[in-house]
Amino acid sequence: MHVFQTKKEVINWVNSRKKEDKTIGFVPTMGALHSGHKSLMKLAQSHCDEIIVSIFVNPTQFGPNEDFNRYPRTLEADCMLAKEAGVHAVFAPSAEEIYGHSHSKITFSINGLNTHLCGKTRSGHFEGVLLVVNKLLNVVQPHNAFFGKKDIQQCIILQSMVKTLDIPVELVLAETVREQDGLALSSRNRYLSSSDREKAPLIYKTLKASKSSILNRLSVSKVITNAINLLKEKDFLIDYIELVNESDLEPVSEIIVGKSYILACAVYLGTTRLIDNILFKA
Repeated sequence: MHVFQTKKEVINWVNSRKKEDKTIGFVPTMGALHSGHKSLMKLAQSHCDEIIVSIFVNPTQFGPNEDFNRYPRTLEADCMLAKEAGVHAVFAPSAEEIYGHSHSKITFSINGLNTHLCGKTRSGHFEGVLLVVNKLLNVVQPHNAFFGKKDIQQCIILQSMVKTLDIPVELVLAETVREQDGLALSSRNRYLSSSDREKAPLIYKTLKASKSSILNRLSVSKVITNAINLLKEKDFLIDYIELVNESDLEPVSEIIVGKSYILACAVYLGTTRLIDNILFKA
């Protein structure tokens, strides 16, 4: 497995693979890899001949009071996991390699899709995501790029970017990978204390129960209020719990048969922010 640190190395490798008519699959990550990432790499193998994974903690998607400096950086272990998963190349650049000495010469504007859910409290986050993913796609120029639905708002915004900018890549979205107790896999799970880890599965359990109540035509606002109160009683700090349309991520107060929805949340246990969601059709 190759480990590249420069864009030029990646471009040369990709060009050599494409000359042999190989299809390129790309899995962008911020490292601290786990089984969820590994499942993306395995999925990429089922679609493409050659797999490249990026490992880059992107500074432009972190706010001033977020955990950029604390975010785990485990490159050696990440490369071992990628190699075990059958990855052919890892791109592990520095911030200077990606951005030079300026992060803000060109920025993205998002209209509407970042108004709710994580976009409401993480100002500038998705603009930073679009910037770095656009740059990475331009370097790697893959046939397919693979993302997990745990970050569902990110996935929908990236789909819109690819369509709007006519980027020649197919995005493949994978189902959320969970622990046996239902907790969605996340690099931030390692921050949880043992007592908080015991509480964390309640997030998904609450979302599932709330979805069932909504499908049984209980009041959406009442269901969400009950979910918030339940989690608060267990020492969760609530960022949001929202029901939104899958199409435009706008909040809804009642469901319509045949339409698709996302019930999503972001909560804190201690100082650890965790997100999860359920997609469903009414």
